[in-house]
Amino acid sequence: MSYHLCATCGVEQDPHTPLPEDCAICADERQYIPLGGQVWTTVESLSGQGHRVEIHEVERGLYGLHVEPKFAIGQQSLLVCTPQGSLLWDPIGFVDAAAIDAVTSHGPVIAVAASHPHMFGVQTQWSRALGDAPILVADADRSWLARSDGPVVFWSGTHEVTPGLTLHQIGGHFPGSAVAHWRAGADGRGLLLTGDGVFPNPDHRTVSFLRSYPNRLPLSAAVVRRITDRLSNLEFDRIIGNFDNMIDCGGLEALEYSAARHCAWVIGKFDHLT
Repeated sequence: MSYHLCATCGVEQDPHTPLPEDCAICADERQYIPLGGQVWTTVESLSGQGHRVEIHEVERGLYGLHVEPKFAIGQQSLLVCTPQGSLLWDPIGFVDAAAIDAVTSHGPVIAVAASHPHMFGVQTQWSRALGDAPILVADADRSWLARSDGPVVFWSGTHEVTPGLTLHQIGGHFPGSAVAHWRAGADGRGLLLTGDGVFPNPDHRTVSFLRSYPNRLPLSAAVVRRITDRLSNLEFDRIIGNFDNMIDCGGLEALEYSAARHCAWVIGKFDHLT
């Protein structure tokens, strides 16, 4: 059976129903259908074109995975390794035997989770190849799950993957947008994996909050304040996004400063500068 995925976002489709005319995720205002129209592909086709997964160490116990040549959105998956097993975060839209071998060389994978629907990738194919590791999906984003024939576990609010590694629903970018908080990360200073919900900027000092990154749709001051309040009681020093972007230290301070700046701009406090 062929398992199709969208060539623009890399998200897999239900193999038991006809392919839709357009990918629902890309047809949404947060994403886009390319000018050339919808294109579907398969992991097998990508493999035949020479795509592969490369893995590198981000910090002790944390590994980044990305597809080369670049494919779809181009996110970096992150493998969080704990004594109890690993979490595969923001699964990429490609997997093969070599990638599975590289991942499992760091221990068993006990869960697969995406920060939001843009990052679902081929999470079911990853799960199946990893011995049916549970696929953790925020219940608020259930309707965006095009493929649901895997071992999906819906959750809301907070979900402990294993002691010291917890998912937190923050909303904003999507209602179910989540972060992963790893207390042992950053050499014990605490680490947030944020996907697009809190996006580390190129200056390595601030973060952004957007409903859509490609289409530049902002979030309101109230939503940004809500996100920040939900995260302010967590202990973390480092923030890592899904495009090899990070705030190396001072993450909580960067979050609070960036939230205050965002809110000030969107309510008009700096209109005199424009």
